[in-house]
Amino acid sequence: MRFSSLLLVAVSLAGSPLVAQEAPRARDLGIPFPGDPGSLNAITDVAGVRVGHTTIIEGEGALVVGEGPVRTGVTAVIPRTGGYEPVFAGWYSLNGNGEMTGTTWVEESGFLEGPVMITNTHSVGNVHAATIEWSRDAEANHPIAPGIWWSLPVVAETWDGRLNDINGFHVKKEHVFAAIESASSGPVTEGSVGGGTGMVCNSFKGGIGTSSRLVGDYTVGVLVQCNYGRRPELLIAGVPVGQELLDWTPAGGAGGSAGGSEFDGLGSIIVVVATDAPLLPHQLKRLARRAPIGIGRMGGYGSNSSGDIFIAFSTANSGAWNRGDNSTVEMMSNDAISPLLLATAQATEEAITNAMVAARTMVGRDGNMVPGLPHDEVRRILAAHNRLESR
Repeated sequence: MRFSSLLLVAVSLAGSPLVAQEAPRARDLGIPFPGDPGSLNAITDVAGVRVGHTTIIEGEGALVVGEGPVRTGVTAVIPRTGGYEPVFAGWYSLNGNGEMTGTTWVEESGFLEGPVMITNTHSVGNVHAATIEWSRDAEANHPIAPGIWWSLPVVAETWDGRLNDINGFHVKKEHVFAAIESASSGPVTEGSVGGGTGMVCNSFKGGIGTSSRLVGDYTVGVLVQCNYGRRPELLIAGVPVGQELLDWTPAGGAGGSAGGSEFDGLGSIIVVVATDAPLLPHQLKRLARRAPIGIGRMGGYGSNSSGDIFIAFSTANSGAWNRGDNSTVEMMSNDAISPLLLATAQATEEAITNAMVAARTMVGRDGNMVPGLPHDEVRRILAAHNRLESR
């Protein structure tokens, strides 16, 4: 692959100490959240779950389709460590102006058979094909018979055309391979990384965020790629922060009045929920349906232009999938599931906030600038509402 002097391809190894979480997180600012997080406060608190990113940043100035500027990437969430072992899964769409491939088979079969890949809207095809190629070469799918196998990857997207040359199709198979092969447990890099590189959330810089909750003996972890919403609706810790920032302008840049852009409100959010609780597919769909509650806590409502699509999987019931024999599986009682539903909503809210806190100001194609969430202003506003915790 040829690299220009302005091209950065950053492969973020989630568990590497070299790229472990360095940006501040929402709790570092004193933003309060309910519930008890895991040790990493990340989706990787669910044992076996791994995350990898490839981030592509190239060029500046006027858009030249096919050349850049480029502000995009791809993120991989892998449910289990080891070989091919599908996991029970369920999915849900709050508003369908978006794409998550492979979900009809998830619905029909009850299984997620590979990674969840997240990228930009117009790179879904490239990522889909590359994921199949990687699976073939890695022998990551179980054959039906000698020489016969098939794959229906789950690939989700949000639109990064405000900052990125989205019609240039810059996410290539080597980026997909790198994201999958770099995926690891441990701290997850957040903000403008991977598929979230060029994303905008509530008129501020958005991207990748994660959080987790401990529920008795079980863990619920959430990863989001947030690219939805407008400044006027933004709530943080229940406070109408967006309303109080309507006229805020970053030093030396444009802003004010909800960001002042024709792009405001155009976007989507993808939520991946993982748990080690023994849930069956219909119960995992129930978890996926609680992600919108976390979004609603921040003022999101699933606008017409938003693709709000969610998938949940369980790493429990190892060995449930096979081609021939019956399986005996464990299922949590429906009467015991409510704390997991609450945990999903709580972790989704915090994951979105973490994405916005971690993402910083970015300038993209045609000089379009998206400001990072102003930390000091958020702290000032929360303190004025008695919603700031001591750090």
